Amino acid sequence: MKSSRSGLKSGSGGSKPDRAAMAAAIQDFLRAAGLPLDSDPNLVGTPERVAEAWAVEFLDGYGRTPEEALGETFPAPPDSSGELVVVTDLRFQSMCPHHLLPFEGRAHVAYVPQKRVVGFGRLGALVDCFAHRLILQEDLAREVASSLARVLKSPATACIIEAEQACLRIRGDRQRDARTHAEAYEGRLRKDGALRRELWARLGATRR
Repeated sequence: MKSSRSGLKSGSGGSKPDRAAMAAAIQDFLRAAGLPLDSDPNLVGTPERVAEAWAVEFLDGYGRTPEEALGETFPAPPDSSGELVVVTDLRFQSMCPHHLLPFEGRAHVAYVPQKRVVGFGRLGALVDCFAHRLILQEDLAREVASSLARVLKSPATACIIEAEQACLRIRGDRQRDARTHAEAYEGRLRKDGALRRELWARLGATRR
């Protein structure tokens, strides 16, 4: 089982979230914050709802491996070696591990097939596999690019992420218009200037 940069091991068979313990901890947190859990009807059931949301929607990525996310692979088309496959504007949401605040945005994923390819939709599933964890934006880009290289044996992969970070927009300096960018490259895209320029030309074309 591979240990990810997001700090916890990923994949099926790991320990599952204990929703009862999570709900109890959230209840303790709310009480410690001085909130009237016993008298505010809007807080009735809140610990259980929060625990379910985190277990099912925000942290479910820990229960999947990149191999499971990418699913079935197919033979690469003949004579496709060296040609880029690019999928842009894959929407995602994630949670920052520093303040447990959300960030969301778009991921652009590219790879050069070796012998196998995957369905386009599986690239979005790979992004979610890591986005549905506590993870930094920079590590999210790196995990996607490195997993594509490893699982598909691709000689060149990339993941570029544009996001809006709640921890930057609603706390601290409150930079409400700020957008953050992170890039990760593997193989030829890390050092091949011409191939990287081709990738960025395609990304630019989608914004015309």
